[in-house]
Amino acid sequence: MKIVVILSAAALAIGLPAAQAFAAAETYAGHELAPKAKVQLAQAEAIAAKARPGQITDRELEKEAGGSGLRWSFDIKSKGRTFEVGVDAQTGKVLENKAEGAHPD
Repeated sequence: MKIVVILSAAALAIGLPAAQAFAAAETYAGHELAPKAKVQLAQAEAIAAKARPGQITDRELEKEAGGSGLRWSFDIKSKGRTFEVGVDAQTGKVLENKAEGAHPD
């Protein structure tokens, strides 16, 4: 709750609505893992978009087997299908780039 108040006060001081400041602080699942990532969200999005051009519809930072164990995971809508692109959060290497199945996780 304190972070929301602080963000709200800072946002008001520079003229942003409080809701916009709060949304910027938590724009993806796993945001609490961000301090452990060498590759930040904007970098990972660029890598994923290069690997699978389309519209990013979901983003998540998660612990998952493979690579360094910390992965950016993006759902990308491309040509009418949804693809999952995984980018290692330590190296920037693309670990996964495949169409989502019938039961995505």
